[in-house]
Amino acid sequence: MAAVVFSNIGELTTNDPTVGDESAMGRIKNGALIVDDGRVVWAGAQRDAPSADTEIDVEGSAIIPGFVDSHTHLVFAGERSAEFASRMAGEKYDGGGIMNTVSATRSASTEVLRSTTQVRLDALRAHGVTTVEIKSGYDLTIQGEFRLCELASEFSEETTFLGAHVVPDEFRERRDDYVSLVAGEMLTRCAPIVRWADVFCDQGAFSVDEARHILSRAKSTGLGVRLHGNQLGHTGGIALAVELDAASVDHCTFSSSADVEALAGSNTVATLLPGAEFSTKSPYPSGRHLLDAGVSIALATDCNPGTSYVTNMGLIIALGVREMGLSVDEALYAATMGGAQALRRPDIGHLRQGAKADLAILNVSSAAHFAYQPGASLVRAVHIGGESPAFWG
Repeated sequence: MAAVVFSNIGELTTNDPTVGDESAMGRIKNGALIVDDGRVVWAGAQRDAPSADTEIDVEGSAIIPGFVDSHTHLVFAGERSAEFASRMAGEKYDGGGIMNTVSATRSASTEVLRSTTQVRLDALRAHGVTTVEIKSGYDLTIQGEFRLCELASEFSEETTFLGAHVVPDEFRERRDDYVSLVAGEMLTRCAPIVRWADVFCDQGAFSVDEARHILSRAKSTGLGVRLHGNQLGHTGGIALAVELDAASVDHCTFSSSADVEALAGSNTVATLLPGAEFSTKSPYPSGRHLLDAGVSIALATDCNPGTSYVTNMGLIIALGVREMGLSVDEALYAATMGGAQALRRPDIGHLRQGAKADLAILNVSSAAHFAYQPGASLVRAVHIGGESPAFWG
């Protein structure tokens, strides 16, 4: 393939500490970036750029690594705006609305689910997301979860089996039977077409022992594991994630000093989902406290119909800055490199030499605008593998 140079970049963020300002952000003013065969081959000052076959002049715009959205529930039917309105009026979130989405999703055709998932993915792309993790979890039957996993795999390589989202109504009096089903036949059916397994380990969902059983079985099949943990209380999910060497534990709204210490000494990323706190009127976890303790963090949208119907990663960055104590650069890093670490993907989330050339060209000159203009449409184009735009604003 022909080499392409992205030239006249007002501000290039590489997340490569060996170039540019030599911070973690690896920021280069008046930069250029060269891509060949879908990979980054050079980044540096415009004046030093080698020649290339094709030039894309970005006219002073900023370029960042594409966002890595490491926690979404994109495949679903229906909507829950009435539930959202009730929470804004004071009703507390308890996870009970998930079954409303399960009912709608079970009834929806595969084609409807495919087309609505594409709409949501397009919205994420329009705001700079180049890699997205997609979970199942809105059918909770063997064939239904397999259908959702198949659909998710049409849109992403980062697919997650979430049969343990909640216990469905038909198993309300047979809880142990459902846990056995998820860890047995349902997992066996879905494991060959997904990369990850997840459990909602929290109040009203699954206990630590149940989650440990399901995720241990998933690990034995070769799947990586991740975990919803400590969204609704101090429920033991963070400690379990560290115990199982989970790639990430997501939410972390409530964490003890022991939880933070365990995370800091582990390979498990704390994935923060401020859209959920915004949408449930819950307290925000302190990203500042986690970072200062040495914990690796990610930011993700948690796009779902009930508690974070958000497709704008820029808004998530703004919430991370305003509500979680992060600097703009820390939030940007968490939404790019942090997400890549949460998916254990060393090839994305940065623009170092050899990286997959996933990038977003902004319509502003600085990435600081994600917090400065919260929720604004700041992405001019998205390139995946560095070639033709996957999105052009």
